Formats: sequence, C-alpha cells, structure tokens
Amino acid sequence: MPSPPSAPEPRARPRAAAAMSRDAAAAVLDAESLAALGEICELTGPPVLDDLGTARARAVLAEVEVLITGWGCPPLDREVLAAAPRLRAVVHTAGSVRGHVTEACWERRIEVSSAAAANALPVAEYTLAMILLSGKQVLERARAYRSARSRPDALHTDRSVGNHRRTVGILSASLVGRRVIELLHAHDFEILLHDPYVDTAEASRLGAEPVGLAELFARCDTVSVHTPLLPATRGLVGRGLIDSLRPGAVLINTARGPVVDQDALTEAVLAGRIRAVLDVTDPEALPPGHPLWRCENALLTPHLAGSEGNEWRRLADLAVAETARWASGAGFLHPVRRERLAFVA
Repeated sequence: MPSPPSAPEPRARPRAAAAMSRDAAAAVLDAESLAALGEICELTGPPVLDDLGTARARAVLAEVEVLITGWGCPPLDREVLAAAPRLRAVVHTAGSVRGHVTEACWERRIEVSSAAAANALPVAEYTLAMILLSGKQVLERARAYRSARSRPDALHTDRSVGNHRRTVGILSASLVGRRVIELLHAHDFEILLHDPYVDTAEASRLGAEPVGLAELFARCDTVSVHTPLLPATRGLVGRGLIDSLRPGAVLINTARGPVVDQDALTEAVLAGRIRAVLDVTDPEALPPGHPLWRCENALLTPHLAGSEGNEWRRLADLAVAETARWASGAGFLHPVRRERLAFVA
C-alpha cells in the first residue's frame, strides 16, 4: 500500500529583499510590516532595490530566494535572473505583475504572488459608493441646493431618483467586479453581468444574471467597467454601446481609460444624455482644456479608487502572509498563474 504524500517541507528562514521604487517602499512597507517580514525572512541589501543593475544590487540578488516587489520594480528579465540564481519566489505588494514579471520568470518556474485581491476591496468600495450616490443624484442635487439656498419639495422628486430596484451592470467578473457584486447584494439592485469566461452556473453562484454585452448596456441604469486592459479589450466600450445606454444612465470606469471610447463618451456626456464617473481616463490626466473637466454630468477622480493612505497596510499584510505561507512550504494563497495572464490585468 503506497504511503500518503508527505507534507511540504518548510524552508529555512529564506533570504529576501525589497525591489520597488523608494516612494512605494516608504508608502507600503512601514516599520511594522518590515518587522513582520524580518521575523519570517532574513532581509538583505539596501532598504530597497530600485535599480537592479548596480553592483550592490547584483550582490544582493546573488543571495535572495524571495523578492518583495512593488510599484516601480524594474523588470525581472533574463539578465536580472542570471544574477539571481537562488531566486524562487516573487511576492508583489500591488496588483498587476505585468510590469516586472517577464517570460523569463515563468521559464525559471519562479512562484509569483500578488496583492491584487487586497487592492480589489477599496476599488469595489469606491464603485459601490458611486453607484449609490449617482442613483440618488447626490452631486447634481447638491449643486442645485447650493444654488437655490432652499430645500426643494421632496414630494415632487423625479422618479428617476433613487436606488430601489435599479439595474446595475458589471462588465467583467474580475477580482474587483466580483467584490462589487458581493457588496451590491446588501442593497436592492438587479445585478447583470457580462463576462465571456463566466458561464451561467458561475454567474448564478455570484448572484448575477449573465447577459450579452449589448444587453448589458441596453438594460442597465448603471454600468460599471471592471475589465482589464488587454489587446482584446482596448476600445471595448465603443460608440455603439455608449449610444445604447438609456437616457440618464451612468457609466462608471475604475478599470483603465483605453477600455472606453473616450471621444464617444465625451459626446454623450456633453449632450446631457448620460452621466459618467471616471476614476481613469485616456490619458491620465486629461489635458487641461478637455471638455470633461467642466462638464457637470461627469465626475472625474484622480485614479484614487485603489489602495491609498491607510489602505496600503492591507497590501503589506497580504504580502507578509504570503511570504510566511511560502516559507512554511504551504504555497501561496494568491498565486499568479502564467496561463491566466491573458485574462487578467
């Protein structure tokens, strides 16, 4: 009778180094987070490696088994990996790893983890807030109130105002999209979902009705964009879809600006036919003279939905937990899979 498989062997206290911009390290890796990492790993090198080509960086890379990466990490290309023969894992303290995890990393079978799940929560919270605020037309009514300096008759409120049984469409069941759906369940919404990689059974488990892309835009009071920017999604929300939105509908984009045809969106918003909440634009920021800056039907925010301020701690905590799991031999709870990179940010 064959013996059961043995449990993964815990690794000796691995050597690790932080590779990211100095600003990212100062923001995300506070003293408490560094202390927690120091209990798991032997942190080596300068406080942070922001240039992997220096002699000092190469000396550190020669010894490290784990890199704690963040915004501004240089690409881990073949030359860098040749200087890091013992490197076995990358723990990223932000979301997308596309900027620094290269094909050479996958060929070396380096294990990769990302804090994308932690970063998804504040984006989802922002999205929920904007759905609720736009449903009540808070910004528009606040402007009118400030101008009139008197309270309107509540019994004459237009029936377009309110969140009772509004239809919200989620474009892409990404990590953020899934969290938004989860948060929406506490409210009285009908939730539609378009994601070509999610079947009816999975959509039902998420608590959303799966629909085609055109139907999503035609039926919804609010459409929230959560698709990653990929070659197939650039310009995905085009003029036809924007024109199909019902009058007064709201388009929310917290994903990436180029997913939306910005010229078509600008025309529809300036015409007063729809409203827009844009945490991302193309480019960021828009030119000073762009008409969306002065359009009352558009709310522009400076890409603030993701982790900022005290929310950075959530990223660090996840990175510490992932490093501890890897060092114990348990493996990552939030691994990045090479085969999934075609579908994620």
